Amino acid sequence: MVAKNRLEGRDLARIAVFAALIVVLGAIIVPLPSGVPITGQTLGVMLAGIVLGSRRAPLAVLLVLALAAVGLPVLSGGRGGLGVFVGPSAGYLVGWVFGALVIGLIAHSGHNRLSAWRAGLGAVVGGIVVVYLFGIPVQALVTGVDLAPTALSSLVFLPGDLLKAALATALALALQRAYPPAFGASLSRLSPQ
Repeated sequence: MVAKNRLEGRDLARIAVFAALIVVLGAIIVPLPSGVPITGQTLGVMLAGIVLGSRRAPLAVLLVLALAAVGLPVLSGGRGGLGVFVGPSAGYLVGWVFGALVIGLIAHSGHNRLSAWRAGLGAVVGGIVVVYLFGIPVQALVTGVDLAPTALSSLVFLPGDLLKAALATALALALQRAYPPAFGASLSRLSPQ
């Protein structure tokens, strides 16, 4: 009998797939003068949180960050190496881990099935609010700009992040209808109504 907290091979495969998705979405990049680009990777983090849940999604993000730490060019713009963890976007990277956790907690809080409102709320709270709570203070510290102007300048990301949250919600709900096993044991046996 497998221990409840132990990851199975299927869990590891799901983690690897979503880590790869986060990396691939790094090819979508819009550079900004602030040093923190608009990327598709946050969409991957939101999807991971909604699909994988609070236990596996942070592991997918940590895998991406571990690959970046050893120097692989897995972050937006082909960045990698330890330098990314001391740059303006370092707080956002750490925020991805906690954001994925919160997204998973909210999205999987229902007992019956994934719902649009829980998935969307999770993507907004975890994928935007939590990530910003980590990212903005670190960006302000690294760039030497006060917190208020940094927070204000970060509002440029908000429309795109809200769009990503809506897209992640729609994609996750479509995935649940098309292939419920992607969600693992927690939601795969449940059919959307």
